[in-house]
Amino acid sequence: MSEQHLNPPTCALCGKTADQSVLMAQGQTLNFICSDCARIANDFFSEKLQKAEIKKEVKGELDKKKRATPALIREYLDDYIIEQDSAKKVLATAVYNHMLRVKMKEEGREGADEIEKSNVLLVGPSGAGKTALIKRLAKAMGLPFVIEDATSMSATGYVGRDPEAILRDLVDAAGGDIDAAQKGIVYIDEIDKTSRKGESPSVSADPTHESLQQALLKLLEGSEVEVSAQKGTRHHPNAPTFKINTEDILFIVGGAFEGIEKIIAKRQKKNQASVGLGSKLELNKQKAINECLDDLQVDDLKKFGILPELLGRLPVICKLKALTDESLVRILTEPKNALVKQYQTMFAEYGCRLDFSKEALLAIAKRANKKGTGARALRGLMEDILGEAMYTAPGEESLCEVLVDTIDGEIAVSKQYEEIEGVC
Repeated sequence: MSEQHLNPPTCALCGKTADQSVLMAQGQTLNFICSDCARIANDFFSEKLQKAEIKKEVKGELDKKKRATPALIREYLDDYIIEQDSAKKVLATAVYNHMLRVKMKEEGREGADEIEKSNVLLVGPSGAGKTALIKRLAKAMGLPFVIEDATSMSATGYVGRDPEAILRDLVDAAGGDIDAAQKGIVYIDEIDKTSRKGESPSVSADPTHESLQQALLKLLEGSEVEVSAQKGTRHHPNAPTFKINTEDILFIVGGAFEGIEKIIAKRQKKNQASVGLGSKLELNKQKAINECLDDLQVDDLKKFGILPELLGRLPVICKLKALTDESLVRILTEPKNALVKQYQTMFAEYGCRLDFSKEALLAIAKRANKKGTGARALRGLMEDILGEAMYTAPGEESLCEVLVDTIDGEIAVSKQYEEIEGVC
């Protein structure tokens, strides 16, 4: 018999014995490890493995099946995003070229260093799908990705987040892998809220707005930036830092640019033949915002209050259309992750069906559009409409169907029970 079996089992790590009220596990080498050490090791390796899982190069959803091309990226987006065909093409091409450029540089291909990156400016009404598009793109390509809000940031020296904090968030999204983060995507939303609110440099809702745009220039143009490793609104000057190069980070900047249609209409009117002295310029109220955005030009964005230098670093302008009621109905029902499908899956777990009439779906869409936030309002409306049913349905064993319909134009929820209806 082995000598190790003559004495009480002893933990090979901490020296505890089995008679000290600790559990022991025996390995293949006949060494023992106690439960306390096993728990510490498990916690340690779980954290390490989680970070390694994020950091390792994992192909995106699209690349699991086939090599991505702009056309295939667009087809993937079609499964989740309704309409916005032009925006899908522009963004699919931009992301494909971004990844191709990075790959060429990694392989040392001739001329790769001469290809400059093409950051993107998204212009479209609130709720048109700007954020949803970027999220899907990042997921499709397996790239580190962060969403930032320009209104939460300020130039260095003012209250608010440093623009450089964006890069720290991107590194966190890459599991701490700086190399992976330097190939990722950053989406900065609400950039229109940092405008001067007019052509004159002296006209601004906030004197820090122009300085914030100036601060973003450094990130967008491609440079080595020193970033504080300390999390928080502002970092201490003595906090540890690390450097990250933004040359291969794709920046996508977006905003609703509310009111820019008036600037476009004014320019269009000015370019038309005069209709008489003293004629008053008025925006044709019947002209859709979508028609104005089709004619959007860089000068219009300058008049809105975006710095020419910033626009120069956003060479690709991508326009998203305002969503109609019919578009919102399609968003509710057609995508793979459509809200109606999500709630139907949930109610199936409750043990009943969930159905919507066409009239109810249209009424929900109309109500969402009245809120002025497009598709963003849909989930909140669905929660309001189905809230009571979701509260009671799990406890109603005889409930077999929940129907959302309209009565006298108002959205109404009704239930059907097996004992009442007989067959559900």
